[in-house]
Amino acid sequence: MEETVPDTIDGDETYYLEQVTLDDEEEDDYQYTEVEVDEDLEEDLIGGDVDEDLEQALKTLKSKETGATAPKEELAPRSAVTRRPEVLDDFIRNVLLKLGMVETLDMFQREWYRLSGEGKLSDVDMGTVPDIYVRNQQLGDSLKNMQTELEKMQEVATAAKSTWDKFRKERDFHKMHHKRVVQEKNKLIVDIKRLKTHYENYEPMLKMMRAKYETAMKEKMLMKLERDRLATKVGALEAQLHQLEASGKVDAAGADVSPPTKKVVRVAKLPDDRENPYLSMQIEVPGVDRWGLSKTFPSHTMSVAAVAMHPTKPIVATASDDCSWKMWNLPGGELIMSGDGHKEWLSSIDFSPQGTSLATGSADCTVKIWDFSNSQCVASLAEHTMAVWSVAYHDTGDFVASASMDHTAKLWDLLAGKCRTTLRGHVDSVNSTCFQPFSNNLCTGSGDKTVSLWDCRSGLCVQSLYGHKNAVNSVAFTLQGHQIASGDADGVVRVWDVRMVQEVSCVSAGPHPCNSVAFDPSGQRLAAGSDDGQVRVFALDASKGEMALLQPMQGHSDAVQCCAFDRKGKFMVTGGSDATLRIWC
Repeated sequence: MEETVPDTIDGDETYYLEQVTLDDEEEDDYQYTEVEVDEDLEEDLIGGDVDEDLEQALKTLKSKETGATAPKEELAPRSAVTRRPEVLDDFIRNVLLKLGMVETLDMFQREWYRLSGEGKLSDVDMGTVPDIYVRNQQLGDSLKNMQTELEKMQEVATAAKSTWDKFRKERDFHKMHHKRVVQEKNKLIVDIKRLKTHYENYEPMLKMMRAKYETAMKEKMLMKLERDRLATKVGALEAQLHQLEASGKVDAAGADVSPPTKKVVRVAKLPDDRENPYLSMQIEVPGVDRWGLSKTFPSHTMSVAAVAMHPTKPIVATASDDCSWKMWNLPGGELIMSGDGHKEWLSSIDFSPQGTSLATGSADCTVKIWDFSNSQCVASLAEHTMAVWSVAYHDTGDFVASASMDHTAKLWDLLAGKCRTTLRGHVDSVNSTCFQPFSNNLCTGSGDKTVSLWDCRSGLCVQSLYGHKNAVNSVAFTLQGHQIASGDADGVVRVWDVRMVQEVSCVSAGPHPCNSVAFDPSGQRLAAGSDDGQVRVFALDASKGEMALLQPMQGHSDAVQCCAFDRKGKFMVTGGSDATLRIWC
């Protein structure tokens, strides 16, 4: 091992002496080199003063070196390391270790030491490995490392390429989406501008029409007041005339003048509240969950708007947009009777409790009563100013209730043939009406999102039920009379308890509008017909206040407009916009 040791001479100049340490193995092989001495320096030393001291000799030597060579920057001392060449057996061992050939390595060492001990290996065999092999080995290792790094870089490049392709596709997608949104936005802006222009053109006309409507309504009110005044005056004159006739006046010839026969006008009377016989009656719950479509037959040329079941016989009546009504025998579907007389489409129909007549409501603002024994219309009730949406018979058969688009409901006295009471209170179209069984209470559902209960004797609203978020299309009472079902234009069906005056259950049959609701005779099954062509039947749990969907009945190809259960709960009939009548059992 070599080591450099600094040494100082005369305190000014510093020289570095090189100390060499020889290992035991290298003492015999060390080659000594001859130090060359400058000839000029040798002549100076030989020809000079022998007595010159050592200090002077060193100064002379320094001056010679300074004059012979250009001044150079003093170099920092560096340690020298001697690298011993790798011998053959170490090279082979390293190769086998690198390749993981442990068993081969053991066998090689045993055989190598044996041959070396026997002297069978020459100095050439045990000499050092040529540098070219070492270099080749180093280059091979470098090649392997570079190949490994290349593979890693290729994987990274592949992943980066796939990521780039993904980002590029997402960019193209978002570009297209942005362009489409911009196009739709521009189209909507154009449509909004066009609608604004259209509305501005119609706004003066709307104001004029509103003013005309208000004027017409005022004139109508004044005419009604004048009519009532004249009617009172006519009644007073008729009373005076009857008194004069009853006084026994005679004519100029002396003959007695007998009083004319007075026509007696019959007036129906609303009965007092009475007990509902269905409260204590045990009615079997129908197995609606096992029902299916039994029969389909075309009934009208246009949409079937309403159906009604006969109270005692297997007969169903239908009302249609083709301005006619028909009666069908079930389950065969044979046509029994049909009626034509309305000028516009029919919206509703109902049998009288005795089953001898029926009432129909139409868009021609009239309610007509049809008698089966005479096979003709026996009364046409026309006091509504707009379309009639719903009609319902009172359980006595002497009264009919009607609901109209003119925001009113009317109670008609069939014996007198005139309106007994007009129920005012709704602020939108009254879409549906039904009587509470065996009572004088009437239920109405309106476009103002409310369900109202009315006392027919006083004509006052006794209760309004709030909860719907859209127009109420249909209402129905249970036979027991303690619950009301209502369906609205959002497809939401709500059940109300009349005794507690609150909602007890709510379920969504949407998102399509619910057009009709109907209870079965037991009051534990509720059917709801919707615009999606399905009739959903729900089971009511009175204890928990919940409704569970039993099954959706799908068979109509268009909206279901009406549904009704048989009086005994054996089957159900539905009518729809596909102009068909269907039986489910």
